[in-house]
Amino acid sequence: MKISQTSIDDLNVVVKIAIEKQDYEATVNETLKDYRKKANMPGFRKGMVPAGLIKKMYGKAALADEVNKLLSRELTKYITDQNLNVLGEPLPSQTEQAIIDFGSDADFEFAFDLGLSPVINIDFGKIGKLPFYEIDVDSQLIDNQIDGYTNRFGEKINAEVAGEKETIIGDFVKVDEAGNVVEDGVSAQDVQMAVQLIKDETVKQLFIGAGVGDVLKFNPRIALADDHEVTHLLKVKHDEVTAVDGDFNFTVKTINTFVPAEINEDLFNKVYGDDSGIQTIDQFRERIHTELKANLLYSSNYRFLVDAKEILTSAVSMKLPEEFLKRWLVETNEKVTAEQIEEEFDNFRKDLEWTLIKSKLVKENDLRIEESDIAEMAREMARMQFQQYGMNNVPDEYLDNYANSILQNKEQKQKMAEKKVEDKVLELIKEKATIDFKKVTQKEFDDLFEK
Repeated sequence: MKISQTSIDDLNVVVKIAIEKQDYEATVNETLKDYRKKANMPGFRKGMVPAGLIKKMYGKAALADEVNKLLSRELTKYITDQNLNVLGEPLPSQTEQAIIDFGSDADFEFAFDLGLSPVINIDFGKIGKLPFYEIDVDSQLIDNQIDGYTNRFGEKINAEVAGEKETIIGDFVKVDEAGNVVEDGVSAQDVQMAVQLIKDETVKQLFIGAGVGDVLKFNPRIALADDHEVTHLLKVKHDEVTAVDGDFNFTVKTINTFVPAEINEDLFNKVYGDDSGIQTIDQFRERIHTELKANLLYSSNYRFLVDAKEILTSAVSMKLPEEFLKRWLVETNEKVTAEQIEEEFDNFRKDLEWTLIKSKLVKENDLRIEESDIAEMAREMARMQFQQYGMNNVPDEYLDNYANSILQNKEQKQKMAEKKVEDKVLELIKEKATIDFKKVTQKEFDDLFEK
């Protein structure tokens, strides 16, 4: 067996593998002997089918299978031994590959096109400053968070008179132009009407100031200006809504108003648990400040990733074997056309460039991910998941159980490992690059993504 390599340019090579009869003959013969032992063929006892007939029937397939196994093994070994940093996968050469005939040839030569990764030099001294936006946890953000807690732990109570924010429960009944109830007309009981969701201002004013027992006459289709909502309100089918156009009487049965929770020690305990140690509003605000600062750091780091990716890929300015990569993408994705690859290649190239930069930094700085790193990330994901449901003081046992369930998903675990690698790369960049720290408001930060 002979293997040779020809360089087309710095990023493209052709590898040729010459396989001779002596490389595969013994293995193919053993395979055919095994076929003969197991063959069941009419007219012959098991294991007694003539070797020539077995070779005629299975020889070509056995040869092709063995040659392909040998080819794959040797090509992989050659790439490893030669330290070739290959992008994508080797493809049969478009210009060097000869026609292969397993039925008549004894010796074979295969040629493969390989696209190589470029040499990457990252000089942080020449990159310039990388912006890092620290979101200021101002009083407004804290107030918004407190409003969220008071609403979450608030309650509905009965009210005597409806206002703009009340929810009213009552019964609908269809009436004619004279205000008389239509016999067998559409009706609906115990319907909830939120005053603030009423679109028509005239109808809304009917509700404001109404009390229990009052009868309000209006057209629901005008009030809500949305037939989909009306079908749910009157409990009719979508194709029936136009048939119920007109006035209805709505008899007020109950008026509910929402009362936010008071900001006191009872609220502190509901949010953070009885052992939180929070007794004053100042302590409550300080705890919220600490949490918001930690949570907003995720947003800051995400923006840093966006900017670092853009600045570093531009600064490194690497060349890629683009034509090879386009061909590889088409040949390995059955549902993708060459035209689609051409349209989307810029995005693919940017992602690949960033991947190569990350790989370079990981290798040069010996960055490693341990199982404990992934476990810690899973536990943090579990904690944040519980927080989304307002559960800030989940026992360690529940956190660990949920984290373990996350780790059982191999795909999820792989994504976490990749994310942890990226996190370590970003921390490394912060150490090596010059960082321009900028304190911004939440609005200023959000506006960055509009540019």
